[in-house]
Amino acid sequence: MKFIPCTDDAVMSWQAAGAILRELQKKPALWMCAATGNSPVGTYRSLVNGLAEHPELFASLGIVKLDEWAGLHPVSPYSCEEYLQKHLLRPLGIPAERYIGFRSDAGDMALECARVARALEGCGPIDLCILGLGTNGHIGLNEPADVLSPYCHIARLSKASRNHGMLAAMDKKPSFGFTLGMSEILQSRKVILLATGPGKKEIIDALKKAEVRTSLPASFLWLHPDVSCYLDTRSL
Repeated sequence: MKFIPCTDDAVMSWQAAGAILRELQKKPALWMCAATGNSPVGTYRSLVNGLAEHPELFASLGIVKLDEWAGLHPVSPYSCEEYLQKHLLRPLGIPAERYIGFRSDAGDMALECARVARALEGCGPIDLCILGLGTNGHIGLNEPADVLSPYCHIARLSKASRNHGMLAAMDKKPSFGFTLGMSEILQSRKVILLATGPGKKEIIDALKKAEVRTSLPASFLWLHPDVSCYLDTRSL
């Protein structure tokens, strides 16, 4: 894992977006797994800003939704679906056939996980996975636990996840979510981990120890050969 210190969130976002654009130049038809939340929003904004200058780079891009809160209406302002539609899918003009994502209102959650898993198998391993780092060390909704699931699964949300900024204004918060599993994340050809926001210094210090343990899911990224971790040192 390569740690890249950045002076602030704007620099972190700009550098991460530059790395994504370089990958798109090498493979315009790549599949990018996209996290939601505050950490990657600046990076997505930088990508959208680059659309006018390099529209050809985004013509064949595919997007995979990393995770989703269960039980929300898809157009709920709190859903990961609406977040990605607002920040990536609509601005970049990503067509439905180049998008894979959990349906937050799926009636049968197990079948929904199986559907997304099949779709991932059809497009091959993810080329580039964009991750944010949770305050408890989770990536996606792979929460600290005695065991971690390798594949798409239903996750019981931890207290930290239920207090996520995306859900802050909700009166009744979801208890479960959908997420890609650790194997699917680690099969990605390249990973970009974004770390910004208050309350994450302790987790970053633990991650830097390079000790792999299920109580810190992000530590499994040490098993991947190509991970770049961009750190907003001002907020940390």
